Amino acid sequence: MFKDWKIGLENNRLTKKDHWENRWEKIRLPAEIRRDTANPVAKEILKVFDTYLPHRAGLTILEIGGAPGHFLAYFAKEFRYSASAIDYSNVGCQKTRENFDTMNLGITVYSRDIFSDLSDLPRFDIVLSMGFIEHFSNLDSVVRKHVELTKKGGILVLGVPNFRGITQFVLNRLTPQLLSMHNLESMDMENWQSFEEEYGLETVFKAYIGGFEPRNFRRCENRTLKNQLIRLFFKPVRILITDRFRFLRCFNSIYWSAYLLGIFRKK
Repeated sequence: MFKDWKIGLENNRLTKKDHWENRWEKIRLPAEIRRDTANPVAKEILKVFDTYLPHRAGLTILEIGGAPGHFLAYFAKEFRYSASAIDYSNVGCQKTRENFDTMNLGITVYSRDIFSDLSDLPRFDIVLSMGFIEHFSNLDSVVRKHVELTKKGGILVLGVPNFRGITQFVLNRLTPQLLSMHNLESMDMENWQSFEEEYGLETVFKAYIGGFEPRNFRRCENRTLKNQLIRLFFKPVRILITDRFRFLRCFNSIYWSAYLLGIFRKK
């Protein structure tokens, strides 16, 4: 029975450990999100954080799957939170430690699989994951572990890129393998209601943000002429809505917005 349970967890993952090990091996340090250098979508994310999260030094925050700690560095510097991270990638954990050492910031890193027994870990004032839950086919099982690590009365922050709508249509052509690593159902806000009700989460903020993001189309797995023309088409669009028509990013929908972000309080 234990073996079947472990197999079930592995089948729940849409990515393999080697994928993340290879990715973090190549990461450049220091890696952090900053207001002055963040891309347009990240700036919108930071605006939500600045508005809805408590500015109180010493609060404990845990980022799940957070290597190498881009957002944690922001919270450690700007909010003066006490930062922790948990990741099952050994390389990712090491890079996170190196990243914070480079910036002279303190951090506790847990090299653990979140589907393991976490009863020995502390509970945190804030639990955060950004671009994590969409890599699992069973949304409920992964969110449950987030809630488990959140203190009663604490805050849960969930963020996922939104690859539905227009973006899904284009990525199906340009990067079908990349798209297959993501659970598109996790990007539908309506599907979040089930775990909100199941775990008694009070919604503080929940919305699609960031507007349309052509940066999603910079990668191409199959460089056919047609695919190259599609990428070429979106290049001037990216320049226009980043530099000249930034106000367009204020218009958001499941059909084109770059990101879905939710902030919840655990009752």
